Amino acid sequence: MPGARVSEAPTTTARFPDVPPSRGHYESFYLKAGHPAEALAVWIRYTIHKPPDAEPTGSVWFTLFDARGGAPRASKVTVAADRIGTGAGEYVRIADSRFGPGHASGDATSGRLAASWELEFEPGGEPFRHLPRDWMYRAPVPRTKLESPHPATRFSGQVRAGDDLLELDGWPGMVGHNWGAEHAERWIWMHATAFEGHGPETWLDVAIGRIRLGPFTTPWVANGVVSLDGARHRLGGIERVRATAVEESPTGCRFVLPGHEASARGSVTAPPEALVGWLYADPQGPGHHTVNCSIASMRLEVRRPSASPVELVTASGAAYELGMRERDHGVAIQPFPDG
Repeated sequence: MPGARVSEAPTTTARFPDVPPSRGHYESFYLKAGHPAEALAVWIRYTIHKPPDAEPTGSVWFTLFDARGGAPRASKVTVAADRIGTGAGEYVRIADSRFGPGHASGDATSGRLAASWELEFEPGGEPFRHLPRDWMYRAPVPRTKLESPHPATRFSGQVRAGDDLLELDGWPGMVGHNWGAEHAERWIWMHATAFEGHGPETWLDVAIGRIRLGPFTTPWVANGVVSLDGARHRLGGIERVRATAVEESPTGCRFVLPGHEASARGSVTAPPEALVGWLYADPQGPGHHTVNCSIASMRLEVRRPSASPVELVTASGAAYELGMRERDHGVAIQPFPDG
């Protein structure tokens, strides 16, 4: 079948237990779950941060996006090395918060917000690795590695945020995993599902980055997949840098993403009031300001040889994240340290 060549990722495992003491490392397992019809979503992230020659710390991040309730509500807690780990049936454990195949439970209660969750999710679509070659996951560059263990799944369970209790019943979303020695110089992550007129087998999951190599910064390099009713098409790759186009800002971007069997072009838009801002620290030094919206809108056109273009639209089923060096972007950064 055209588009079915995307290789399946191996069983997802945490990398941090095997990092030598002298090396810096960061790692995150994260999920996004959105209401199938309303601008309402949760974004939850479990991270390990380890500077060189130092003990790691673990953090649990939580954001509730609700277009009816004003600005996103966010919280984060961080614990020491003796309270992090991994084991059978777990991707990662941070204090009493656990994340593994099919389940995520946790608590990120801080002075700003009492947040907790108990979620289950389906296996969903087959996993995939964003980088197209296995050797890229062993090489020092790119310094960020990423994969989607569950690029399209459904969540059920409960989420508490302050006095609010959300009941999730088959909310569409995804589970991601990334790790490395350093964040990209600049990056964009987009995920979209709940496209009008299409089922759960239609989705987009793509990461786009610019990498610093000494005094130089590469152009935008995209890696990801668009799935059309279950037929997957890989997008981007370093060999298609010249044909990749991105015009980004904190509130969205326009993009052209070429591929071998399909190309995608479109736009994602995040309302300014629906953006949450975070500090993402690098293991060896200063980090990035990062803005995220998990109730963004997206318009997407997918073109394939010998087929009519496919138009995809979602009003609030997209996630958009931009990592950047600048500090004058106008989005308030949450008052939680990182690293």
